[in-house]
Amino acid sequence: MIRSYDDTPGLHLIDLDQDDPRLPGQRRFISCWVWATKEVSFVVDPGPPSTGEYLLAALDELGIMRLDFILLTHIHLDHAGTTARVLERFPQARVVCHERGRGHLVAPSRLWEGSLSVLREKAQAYGEPEPVPESALADFDEAAARGIETILTPGHAPHHLCFHLGTHLFLGEAAGTYATLGRGCDTPEPYLRPATPPVFKLEVAQESLDRLLALDPPPGQLLFAHHGRHCSDARRVLRDAREQLELWVTTMGEVAGSAGGLPAEGVETEFFALVVQALAVRDPHFARRSAQAADIRVREADFTAQTLRGMLGYLRSD
Repeated sequence: MIRSYDDTPGLHLIDLDQDDPRLPGQRRFISCWVWATKEVSFVVDPGPPSTGEYLLAALDELGIMRLDFILLTHIHLDHAGTTARVLERFPQARVVCHERGRGHLVAPSRLWEGSLSVLREKAQAYGEPEPVPESALADFDEAAARGIETILTPGHAPHHLCFHLGTHLFLGEAAGTYATLGRGCDTPEPYLRPATPPVFKLEVAQESLDRLLALDPPPGQLLFAHHGRHCSDARRVLRDAREQLELWVTTMGEVAGSAGGLPAEGVETEFFALVVQALAVRDPHFARRSAQAADIRVREADFTAQTLRGMLGYLRSD
């Protein structure tokens, strides 16, 4: 599905939906953002290899004849996996990513092995990435010369970036996973869930959100990788995302205190269920998951457990 916005000419959202039993609820989840004006054209996070052909067909439908940049908030499979395929169609495009991600784009074998280890069947469903030519990689200055500011936002990944153009902030997963729940992009009551990696550091993620909160003037639109846009009070959503991280870590610690300590490796399921039960009461943004369709709730339960594993690792290392 392609969405274009009358209030923002040149901005488009391509939903990279997937119908695969290994990926339940993978709809209205992966956003590839497209910006196409006479000044500059780019995509942000072209998505996994499995949706590459659909993405190219959607770009054709939009009449995109040229891309100046492929902007990667981070190099996880569901964000950057099809970069090489997009470059085949648009060889003049320049790829902007964190320097720590460059080697994995050029030689993706270690990224693929790590993805298989962590994501298992999900990685296989997303598909194996092809190598990106080193000559296609650009530095931040090239993007800045075309008006695109790159902001370092480690948290979801050490190499995570956000991109800022005018009043638009392309967030990747710096503020977690978002949904309007059909209430419109200006809703004061969205769904919001943290997205933390296996190696998570609360303070680092919060510092990144502080960096975004310091933008002056604040962005007029927040453009999430997962999923869609918020077009009202950006600072409120960013503050909520920052406070949500603290709330989840604090809640996990309190549940552990009541349960006699953190669970041992490999037996976290029951503990996570207790944490989710507590969060459903304490966190109104997360509690709104009940408004989601059944298959999307399955997806979110899976990714919630992944987020909790990252936070559990943070508490174990504290």
